[in-house]
Amino acid sequence: MPTTLAIGPEWLDPEWLLNAFGSFALVGACIIVFVETGLLVGFLLPGDSLLFTLGLLIATGIVDTPIVLAALAVGVSAFLGDQVGYLIGKKAGPKIFNRPDSRFFKQEYVDKTYAYFDKYGGRTIVLARFVPIVRTFAPVVAGVSKMHYRTFVTYNLVGAVAWGVGVTLLGFWLGRIEFVQTYIEPILLGIVFLSVLPIAIELLRARSRKRLAAYDEEHERARVARQDIPGSEPTR
Repeated sequence: MPTTLAIGPEWLDPEWLLNAFGSFALVGACIIVFVETGLLVGFLLPGDSLLFTLGLLIATGIVDTPIVLAALAVGVSAFLGDQVGYLIGKKAGPKIFNRPDSRFFKQEYVDKTYAYFDKYGGRTIVLARFVPIVRTFAPVVAGVSKMHYRTFVTYNLVGAVAWGVGVTLLGFWLGRIEFVQTYIEPILLGIVFLSVLPIAIELLRARSRKRLAAYDEEHERARVARQDIPGSEPTR
């Protein structure tokens, strides 16, 4: 398998991840999809680009796996991942999110997922499949919120087919185009870039919000200090 120029950590490169599993690339892809959609530790894994790359490499013969088998296996893994996420949320309850922020986990990820539920309701289970980070927390939030199980299963099935099967087949279809086969290296490099981009945007937004909060806190502290000075008038 060819090696692309890495952008960011290697584990964000879908081609590198598939290459790491060698002849078991499909098994590796299914494991990654399951972890990303079912376990909270996988929310930074490159789901969309991984499926697209898998289909692309199957079309170009780099990964020797029948596309029908690959699409079905990925779809089943995505479905089972969300089922596990739902059960985790239902069993553990709200306390699963009551943890301090760390280098990777941020409470704002959970808040963003709840915002999706407020706006789209049960359809979030389908829509979240195409939104990095949110797709990891959506089934857990559904479980915490005690979404009706049959309703969740229905939306989960639709989402698994649309995302898991659909994106893999899209990569395979595009990979059969001569232009894509000719320029597969720069295309894979672009996929790596797209894998890193959503995470980079989230980090920049978090840093911006942190700076704004620090500025507001400092401004409020200065305002209170001015009010405590005798003879000074409070600011309006």
